[in-house]
Amino acid sequence: MSALTTIRRFELDTRPIHPATRIALDKRWADLPESAKTANQLIGRCAVGCEGTHGVFPKCDLTCSPCYHSADANKVRIDGAHTVSEVDEQMRFLNQMRGPRAHAQLIGGEVSLLPAEDHAQALLTMRKYGREPMSMTHGDFSYEYLLDVVLDADGKPRFDKVSFAAHFDSLMRGRRGAVRPHSEAELNPFRERFAKMFIDLKKDHGVKSYLAHNMTVTPSNVGEVASVTRDVLDMPYDMMSFQPAAFIGDDRRWKEDFTEVTIDSVWEQIEEGAGHRIPWKATQFGDPRCNRSTVGMRVDGTFAVLLDADNPKDIAARDRFLEHFGGMIFGDIPKHILTIKIIRAIAGHPGDLAPLVGLASRVVTRAGGLRRMIRAARRGKLGFKTFVVHNFMDAVDVVPAWELMEKGIASDDPKIKETQERLGSCMYAMSHPEDGRLVPACTQHSVLDPIENIGLRKLLPLIGRTAADSATEIVSRPSGMTPVRSTRRADGAPARP
Repeated sequence: MSALTTIRRFELDTRPIHPATRIALDKRWADLPESAKTANQLIGRCAVGCEGTHGVFPKCDLTCSPCYHSADANKVRIDGAHTVSEVDEQMRFLNQMRGPRAHAQLIGGEVSLLPAEDHAQALLTMRKYGREPMSMTHGDFSYEYLLDVVLDADGKPRFDKVSFAAHFDSLMRGRRGAVRPHSEAELNPFRERFAKMFIDLKKDHGVKSYLAHNMTVTPSNVGEVASVTRDVLDMPYDMMSFQPAAFIGDDRRWKEDFTEVTIDSVWEQIEEGAGHRIPWKATQFGDPRCNRSTVGMRVDGTFAVLLDADNPKDIAARDRFLEHFGGMIFGDIPKHILTIKIIRAIAGHPGDLAPLVGLASRVVTRAGGLRRMIRAARRGKLGFKTFVVHNFMDAVDVVPAWELMEKGIASDDPKIKETQERLGSCMYAMSHPEDGRLVPACTQHSVLDPIENIGLRKLLPLIGRTAADSATEIVSRPSGMTPVRSTRRADGAPARP
């Protein structure tokens, strides 16, 4: 590599906003419905949105009500080679269409049904294309399985950090040790056990983690959202995400009138559990009818929001950041490169420094002052927390809305028009390289999954695979350790070396 090429590459790497990111953001903003182009909108200004896999491992080993999987999902064989190959194609296309960096979920059925090595290779493939992967799981797997994913054959970490989102709610059936839970509180030991695996992972191997806690909300458990919030806030989860149920997937699993649960009612429950107001209007991902979120610091029981829409100085700082720094990539960047990126960004807009420092000062004040923060940090009581509500749409609305969108027709029907607006501003995209398009998650689950899984049944039939093959996989641990099974003891407790 010539000196000139090296210099050009260094200049590009340290540029505050990568040109490919800028192109992807501008296109994303241009494609948004006018209703979503608001001052607080982050899509197209700060991020392209989240991404997810599809058709890579649709099978799950729990039976939940509701269940968003199509009726054929559990008739498809888990096949690691298929998973890794499909992930590679989908992530390559996302990299081409949405720029060099984004958050992407390794999602389908239950990710821990994948052989650990294939799970690891899928994550490495996602990283290869600049994606920050998050494994979506019900959390019912052992510490040994986690080690098999994170550590290579020599017992060395493959990753500096891993991200997992674990789904826990009383609507789930088949969890070992809580086959049919009667309350959300009954699941707290399982929530704690899952989180503890990642504390042990950092202690034993130095691998950091980001953990999200997901919960589906229906009329039967909406009244417990406050208690779940209160309980999980004291656990080492970085994000708490709640999803009011929608009529999507296998209609045999629909047992309630889910429309009774609104995004407002869930947020009120979250605030009750947190013990205080949680402002959210300063920022928006996609359509406010679909998503609501906020980020802040929790300091010894106090939540200090990063941005408060009622504070004009906060909003002024937000606008400056989005105008000049929106699209900067901070994650998975070498520290020396990131430092130069920040210096170049500030040098280009020195007038932004004072408002941003002022914002940081206000957050410290909300948290009770610097001394309180230091004391909380020493006691392990300081950390960032994100609250999220994702409000999915019913398939009966998505199907006709998407059919018209495919024809380029904007509906005059108020409900279908609303659905089209929400689909057009969806923050969560699925990749279809075979026909060169990205589709919203609700479209994937309502329209495409049923067709896709019929094809996968033929490609990956269950016939020929024994129950024993499906239940467990023997894996070899590093030299000097006894081979273990990536499964649990008969009593449901995680196995231990």
